[in-house]
Amino acid sequence: MTLARIKKGDRVAVMAGKDRGKIGIVLSLLTEENRVFVEKINRVKKHLKPSKKNPQGGILEKEAALHISNVMPVCPKCNKPSRVKMKMMKDKKTRVCHRCGGTFEVKA
Repeated sequence: MTLARIKKGDRVAVMAGKDRGKIGIVLSLLTEENRVFVEKINRVKKHLKPSKKNPQGGILEKEAALHISNVMPVCPKCNKPSRVKMKMMKDKKTRVCHRCGGTFEVKA
């Protein structure tokens, strides 16, 4: 599966898992593992031992990676999750919504 359909800064909808139906913004991608980090989605708690840096220790809540097949880009024009197709526009490949034909633009 190629990662060209999802880029950093895209709005994506979660299609499977405990956060199904939620929408968030892509924070980062792990291309080798086909995983994506989405803002405020798939939050996990990490227990930290006391250290010099953090003498109190405690519980840190952060985002965990989701598999790329479990998210779908949200079209900015029709505001619905849709598949992405690639189209040549002005000698440049552009991501286009399969549902309405609107283009995806990264705002990162």
